[in-house]
Amino acid sequence: MSSVIVPEKPSSNTMGPKEVELILVKEQNGVQFTSTTLVTPAAPQTSRSGEEERETWGKKIDFLLSVIGFAVDLANVWRFPYLCYKNGGGAFLVPYLFFMLIAGMPLFYMELALGQYNREGAAGVWKICPIFKGVGFTVILISLYVGFYYNVIISWALFYLFSSFTWELPWVHCNNTWNSPNCSDWADNNTVSDIYTATPAQEYFERGVLHIQDSNGIDDLGRPRWQLTACLAVVIVLLYFCLWKGVKTSGKVVWITATMPYLVLTVLLLRGVTLPGAIDGIKAYLSVDFLRLCDAKVWIEAATQICFSLGVGFGVLIAFSSYNKFSNNCYRDAIITSSINSLTSFFSGFVVFSFLGYMSHKHNVALDKVARDGAGLVFVIYPEAIATLPGSSVWAVIFFIMLLTLGIDSAMGGMESVITGLIDEFKFLHKHRELFTLFIVVSTFLISLFCVTSGGMYVFTLLDHFAAGTSILFGVLIEAIGIAWFYGVDRFSDDIKEMIGHRPGRYWRLCWKFVSPCFLLFMVVVSFATFNPPNYGSYMFPPWANMLGWCLAMSSMTMVPLYAIYKLCTLPGKFCHRLAYAITPETEHHLVDNGEVRQFTVSVPLFLVSQYTLNITSLQGII
Repeated sequence: MSSVIVPEKPSSNTMGPKEVELILVKEQNGVQFTSTTLVTPAAPQTSRSGEEERETWGKKIDFLLSVIGFAVDLANVWRFPYLCYKNGGGAFLVPYLFFMLIAGMPLFYMELALGQYNREGAAGVWKICPIFKGVGFTVILISLYVGFYYNVIISWALFYLFSSFTWELPWVHCNNTWNSPNCSDWADNNTVSDIYTATPAQEYFERGVLHIQDSNGIDDLGRPRWQLTACLAVVIVLLYFCLWKGVKTSGKVVWITATMPYLVLTVLLLRGVTLPGAIDGIKAYLSVDFLRLCDAKVWIEAATQICFSLGVGFGVLIAFSSYNKFSNNCYRDAIITSSINSLTSFFSGFVVFSFLGYMSHKHNVALDKVARDGAGLVFVIYPEAIATLPGSSVWAVIFFIMLLTLGIDSAMGGMESVITGLIDEFKFLHKHRELFTLFIVVSTFLISLFCVTSGGMYVFTLLDHFAAGTSILFGVLIEAIGIAWFYGVDRFSDDIKEMIGHRPGRYWRLCWKFVSPCFLLFMVVVSFATFNPPNYGSYMFPPWANMLGWCLAMSSMTMVPLYAIYKLCTLPGKFCHRLAYAITPETEHHLVDNGEVRQFTVSVPLFLVSQYTLNITSLQGII
């Protein structure tokens, strides 16, 4: 018996070295029978597009905690409870849950699925319909703008935390250097008009922390306050080391930042319900007034709260889900995380109003006098309530640690949206993630310095009013239209089936196709129609400041038409041919040349090659 081994022919698609195993069977009738096995050494995992596989979350729980940590932020504590109390108590839950079901959850699910399937950030996912890539840059810019002032809130909480390590909290009395002659305790407010008085806690925030008394307005900012600058620097350093290595590090940080608020809220609730007047506050929070549902403003505020509380439209959900495994059940994740966000908002109301009820009882004033939303709640009213408790310094430390953790993971999400979105769009940045992350956080720090000056509160208010208001609603509207009407609900549903094994139900497809876009269009119109210029107390911003604010808002929104024009101008061929390229997924551009486009057919008549016509063929039968 003899054998001859023929050398293996080189393959054109060889991905690396191969081991050849030849097993000689035997020789029969002069013919040799051998079996050949090619063993390929382990190589880096590749994606469907042939590129090196994207990094993924260390554990599934890391992703869930990151999404929950981002969505559950300071607004869950300082806005939802007040809106619920002001708009009919428990009756407010009717419009809130209604908009949650028809818009909040569907849009939340849509963004998670979009990022997970395409494995890229907010701009890169629009390879499915290149003409809409501008909306990706819109949401990246919005996240960047929000970071300019959101980090300042965290620095305020850090300043308060440091100030709480004293035997007596500094916002208890009016005998401090920053107090004005108008400062008086609650007990004195019954005899003096509220216009001319301020509580120690209010003056501590405005005069002791912000030093707003040293500024005459937004055109008189002054220098950055070194105390707040130092706190802001600490926040920026924390964010950098949470983000510099990607989701492998940020996924571990959220085990603390996403869970700590629930522990603290539970402890505060257990303490709050034991205080006199707490039950009255909770009853006021839950009181049901269905007549308030006849007021259109209640429905508008519920819709607005849904839009902003879930964090849709910031590109964060797309960025986070892009690091999931391809087969991850994003449908289940959307239901779980969006539900937890809403339940947290409702739960925090019990904590807030137990203390507000206590303040109302202690000072013998109506609940309306102490109930407020925004920074005034967590930096004035709540600290004042804590200051009256035995062991007040301990409770203050606990409370401000909660505010820090609530803010840090939300800030991490916003910055991750910017970093992932730009790194995925400009591939050369992948190898320099640490340096690019440093560049983003340092740039954010430098802009934020305007918010820690003596007049920084005016800059903060302007940014808060314009950076992510109408522009975020516009961005989500264009996003929904691009997916449902251009990429196609059928195609999007097929993508989801490829990932999780089943197509979304008819309910979800109806919401994506009709209900959610109509809802968002209504919200954009209402946002423009009900616009009010910003103000801080009695201070009204000058016209140039409002113009600057609108320029900020428009700078993100105009990315949509500007990029669409750029794309149409840079693609080859006649206009109709370029349009077909612009609305066709990049992986199918070769079909445009053959006139075989999924949604649009390009026909080139033989008698007139230069004439192109577009025939819409699949805008029906979506459901």
